[in-house]
Order: sequence, then C-alpha cells, then structure tokens
Amino acid sequence: YIYIYIYIFFIPKKKKMKVEVISRDTIKPSSPTPNHLRILQLSFCDQIAAPVFMPIILFYPADSATKHDNIYRSNQLKQSLSEALTRFYPLAGRAKDNLFIDCNDEGVHYVEANVKCQLSQVIGQPEPADLNKLLPCELDDVGDLLLAIQTNVFNCGGMAVGVCISHKIADALSLFMFINGWAATSRGDSDIVSPHFGLATLFPPRKLSGFKPSTGIFKDKIVTKRFIFSASKIASLRAKYTDAKRPTRIEALSTFIWSRFVAATHDEEGPERLNTVLHAVNLRTRTDPPLPENYFGNISSFAIAIPSVDSDCYGVVNSVRDAIKKIDGDYVKKLQGGGDEHLNFMKDR
Repeated sequence: YIYIYIYIFFIPKKKKMKVEVISRDTIKPSSPTPNHLRILQLSFCDQIAAPVFMPIILFYPADSATKHDNIYRSNQLKQSLSEALTRFYPLAGRAKDNLFIDCNDEGVHYVEANVKCQLSQVIGQPEPADLNKLLPCELDDVGDLLLAIQTNVFNCGGMAVGVCISHKIADALSLFMFINGWAATSRGDSDIVSPHFGLATLFPPRKLSGFKPSTGIFKDKIVTKRFIFSASKIASLRAKYTDAKRPTRIEALSTFIWSRFVAATHDEEGPERLNTVLHAVNLRTRTDPPLPENYFGNISSFAIAIPSVDSDCYGVVNSVRDAIKKIDGDYVKKLQGGGDEHLNFMKDR
C-alpha cells in the first residue's frame, strides 16, 4: 500500500531556522478532575488508531496595536490552557495499555522557545523539515502522553503555537475542537462548547489479539513536498473531470494527484504493486441518529479506493466517490458491532 502526502514548493536554498528552547513546563487543569471521571475507557476506534501525534502549527503575526509583551502573552496562554484543560481533562492524563485514559491531571508537556528569524521568512518560504522544529516532540514519540504544546516567539514579535495531540484519543475534528475551546477560553468567551467523552458506549472496546496499532508506520525514504492549488485551478480540474456528475473538490484533487503519481512511477510498477487513495471520513454525520459535533475522540474511518492503473480520470473520480459512499450508516453499525472487516484490513495493511 502506498500512502501519499505530497507538497511541492520550489524555492531557493536558505539558512536553516534556529530554534532555542528557553523553558519546559507542565500545565495542569486549573480545577482537579472529579474522581468519578478518573477513568476514560478507550473506544474500539481509539484502540486501532495509530500511536502517533497529529500536529498543527498556528501562526500569529506581531500586533503593533497591542501593548502586551511576550511575558504577558506567555502567562495568558498558560493560564487559559490550564482553564481549558478542566473541560478537556483527559488530555492532561496518561494513556494506559491501549485500554483507557487515566485522567490523573498529570499535565500537558509545555515548551517555550525563541526562533532566530522573522516570521515572514517561515510562512513565506515554508520548509517541512524546519516546521518540525516548531513542534514540542517527534510525531512518533507518543508513549503515554496525550498532548504537548510549544510556543515559539520570532525576532519580529510574531508567534507560532505548535500543538501535538495523540491520535489515541482524538481525530482531526477533535483536535480543532480543543484548539477552538482553548482560544475561546483565552478570549474570555462565556459560551464555550464542552466536549462529550465516552465513545466506548458507542464503539465498545475489543481484545485486539494479533493486531498492533503501529503496523504500517514507517519513516524511511519519505520526502515531503508542498502543493498549492488556487481556487481557479481547482475549478478548472472539476470542470475537466466532469462527466455525468460534477466532482467535488476532494474528488477532483484526489484524481489529479493520483494520476500524476501513477504516471511518474509507471516504470516501477510490478505485479504486487497496489496503489490506493485513502480519505479520512467523519462518522459523526453517518451514525443513526447523527452525533453532535462536540463528540470527542476517534469518530472517523478510512474510505479506500483502489483505481486501476489503466483507469481514465472519470474512472478514478467514480472509484473515489464510490469508496466514500460506502462509509454510510450500515458501515457504522458494523463498526459498532465489532468492526471485524475494518480490523482485518488494518491487520493486513
């Protein structure tokens, strides 16, 4: 199987970004977690999630209109994070044996760093290898930690906040839920959405004999590039790939990237070579009844398309579309009933 994340950005060589760590801390919830919430059982979807961190970096330019210095901003971020963790209390706990979260308020790993360059140099010419320096840890160095944060201050006063959240407890929507909750807390908003935990009642955990969540994870021979598609280019691709039905942006972009990859690696094809297109699909809207968006955890699954290398663009679009359609209410019920089909795929990948 080939899983592809492709970025392309042609830029001149530049000096490597220097990042200096100035402090390490542990941020705990501002209020202790009640005893009856101490244990959070992992759901089946959490159990089979890869033991990696999902990263995101948020960039903030210096604001000349504000009088707040870096010390004030640092204290504000720490205090608001501590308050936000009372709502997102499992994130301050520790994972135990792929079975449950011990919500012990042990705290979040928090790093502060200075970056020896201007913010504009980083966002104007982003290089993935440099961006990793703005994160608090290696993405495969999870252990029992669930959340780690690094704040980076640039010479110009701009800031980057790097967040790493464990995939064992969160999908992408859950990550955004936490970030939005932290931001709302920092702003002092009164109407803040609280996350709903306890997915084990919907997707009961299982004994995963013969299965390791880390199966298929590797770092060797990976090259990261960066593509930028403008709105007009995406519209052009959608028009180009329109047959009986106009493709979505995802369908059109997936078809274009897949077709270019197959063309570039055509000479390497062999009888055992299998090219797949994978999309993460949100299951919240596909349950019956649909789940509210504040349900926190791994509530997503893979839509797997395997187009023929001889497929034309319309065939690839239809293959991707059909794969996503299969992730429906019936699929969710099977997942809730044990998820044998999905588990077998994960074992064989």
